[in-house]
Amino acid sequence: MANNVQPCHDLDPREAKSPSKMLNLDVEAQLREEEKGFDYAKRAQWLRAAVLGANDGLLSTASLMMGVGAVRKDVKSMILTGVAGLVAGACSMAIGEFVSVYSQYDIELAQMKREGNMDQKDKLPNPYYAAFASALAFAVGAGVPLLGAAFVNSYKARLGVVAAVVTLALIVFGDLGAFLGKAPRVKSTFRVLIGGWMAMAITFALTKLVDHLGLGVV
Repeated sequence: MANNVQPCHDLDPREAKSPSKMLNLDVEAQLREEEKGFDYAKRAQWLRAAVLGANDGLLSTASLMMGVGAVRKDVKSMILTGVAGLVAGACSMAIGEFVSVYSQYDIELAQMKREGNMDQKDKLPNPYYAAFASALAFAVGAGVPLLGAAFVNSYKARLGVVAAVVTLALIVFGDLGAFLGKAPRVKSTFRVLIGGWMAMAITFALTKLVDHLGLGVV
């Protein structure tokens, strides 16, 4: 009889493979996969927002510089215009993002208080981080045309260099944004590129026209 007694801590292999235990393992694995997918989705969303912010900084600053370059040929005017556009745009993006995210934070926090569930408070969006990230992304994009124009003294060469570096950056940002947004990459990149060219060309042409008509003081 003594030889037939098994230790209580031994696990029957059939018990380890019971349907209930297998179901629990499947559920846990599924939850882990969903959590990873959720984290990836959040990171992708932040990255895509950063790319779009950089694209805004690139295009708005380049258009401003091309507009001023239509009527002023000195490098100082273009650089000062670009710097002003960078600072103003970064501040505007930061304030707008701060207000938007803080409003979302207040709404979600109030909902948590009504439900009595404050455990997820740490996962709420941080408005300060969002504002800083938005301003930084805009500044990075705006720095591209500034760097392109800073070291070129020749007027026509400067305009060409700015257009070239902005074109390259538009392709990179457009492709990256399409990849993160799971959109058709070639089509989306081409759309961003054409839109950027149109913005710079329209700003250049209209500024030139205003100067020609004598409506501005240069």
